[in-house]
Amino acid sequence: MRVHVADHPLITHKLTVLRDESTSSPVFRALVEELMTLLAYEGTRNVRVAPVEIQTPVATTTGVRIADPRPIVVPILRAGLGMLEGMVKLVPTAEVGFLGMARNEETLEPTTYAERLPEDLSGRQCFVLDPMLATGGSLAAAMEYLFARGADDVTAICILGTPEGLEAVEKAMHGREVTIVLGALDERLNEHGFIVPGLGDAGDRLYGTV
Repeated sequence: MRVHVADHPLITHKLTVLRDESTSSPVFRALVEELMTLLAYEGTRNVRVAPVEIQTPVATTTGVRIADPRPIVVPILRAGLGMLEGMVKLVPTAEVGFLGMARNEETLEPTTYAERLPEDLSGRQCFVLDPMLATGGSLAAAMEYLFARGADDVTAICILGTPEGLEAVEKAMHGREVTIVLGALDERLNEHGFIVPGLGDAGDRLYGTV
C-alpha cells in the first residue's frame, strides 16, 4: 500500500480554514472543492494514458490521452459528494459511480446502504473519495467492494487520515494495489472514533445535520 501525504502550503492553508469551527457551510463546501482539485492532482499521478498523435498549428506531434477503459470516480455518500466536483474538473472524462456507506456509531462498523456502479470493473482504475479516513472501516469496505467487482487498482483520496485508519486499511487489503492520498495525517482517534484534531463531522459541516 502506497501512502502520500500532500505537502503544500496552499493545502495546509485551506485545511486550517476547514478545521476552524467558525467556518460556515458555504465556505466549507467551496474549500473542500478547491482542496479536492489539489489532492486530485496528487492522486492521479499514475492515471493510465495512451499515446495520441495531434496536429498543432506548426507541426504534428505525439501527446497522451486518458486510456480506455476510462477511470471511475466513486464518492462515498454522503460526505464524498462534496469532493466530487473538484475531481471531475480535473478528470472530466472519468465515469462516476456512487457508494452509500454509513458507520454504526456504537460498533464503528460500516454498512452499505446504496450503490450505483458497473457490475464489471475489470481493468478499471478506481478513485474513491471520502473526506475522513478515521477508523478505516468504511474505506476498507469500499475498496473491497470495488475489488470484488474486478477493479485492479484503487486510489483513495481523503482530506484527513489517522495512523489507526491507515493501519486498518493496510491489514484489510492484503497486499493489493492500493494508494492513499491525504491532505494531512492527524494525531489519533478519540474514544468516539473521531479524528483529533480533525475538523468534526465532514458531512454535517457540508450539508447540515439532517
